[in-house]
Amino acid sequence: MSLARVAARPSRLRVRPWQADARVAHVAPAADCLGPLTPQDVERAVDHLRAQGYTSIITAALHRAERRPFLDAGFTQAERLHLLLHPLDDLPPTRPVPGVDLRRGRRREHGHALAIDHAAFAPFWRLDEAGLTEALSATATVHFQVARAAHGIVGYAVCGRAGHRGYVQRLAVTPPYQGRGVGASLLVDGLRWLRRWGARDALVNTQEDNDRSLRLYLRSGFELQPDDLAVLHRPLEARPVPQAGGHHWSALGPGAGSEGPG
Repeated sequence: MSLARVAARPSRLRVRPWQADARVAHVAPAADCLGPLTPQDVERAVDHLRAQGYTSIITAALHRAERRPFLDAGFTQAERLHLLLHPLDDLPPTRPVPGVDLRRGRRREHGHALAIDHAAFAPFWRLDEAGLTEALSATATVHFQVARAAHGIVGYAVCGRAGHRGYVQRLAVTPPYQGRGVGASLLVDGLRWLRRWGARDALVNTQEDNDRSLRLYLRSGFELQPDDLAVLHRPLEARPVPQAGGHHWSALGPGAGSEGPG
């Protein structure tokens, strides 16, 4: 599914169906929006999404300053994430994994990457095709690498660069190959690519309870940042529908009397 813009004001928010449940809208501040987002912008977006048939909303991972208009509009915290930064001035050596080679990922391998993603992450964090496409197009320059063993792809990574800042957009390894150095190999390869193409530092985030990933990032030279991230949530409450002799409440979902999100 393609990304759509929510017309609270032009280009205020980007929205797409969330990968785990198409009735849930995934929203993020648009990168090209002019001026700060306001609670009124968020409330207008909520009304628009409710009319589209969504039953709840989750946000992208937001910095502390980005959360305020959503919190003021009734959102609550669903998940917290660590934010880490790598200065890229001292990178660990590349350590090849026996029997595993790294190479550029191809478009036809998106399905293999998503299968690994679903095996590696809990349902809340899994990507679908739209999420992977967004990760691959979020920055002007992108590095999509896969780790391949004799029987097929066992891991993948997406890194992107915007100006002098790099981002580790996604890193996933199939469970049988976790703990064998595949993730570290993909990560170092991505960091070296970022530095080679002019990035001065790199950011990554990971769930607070993902101890294995946190250890990998810290071992690789990332440093925890004081400004953590949070994913926020708001259910879209039913709206009153006037009836003869009183009121009743109706919650409209995709396909229940209206078109679902496209």
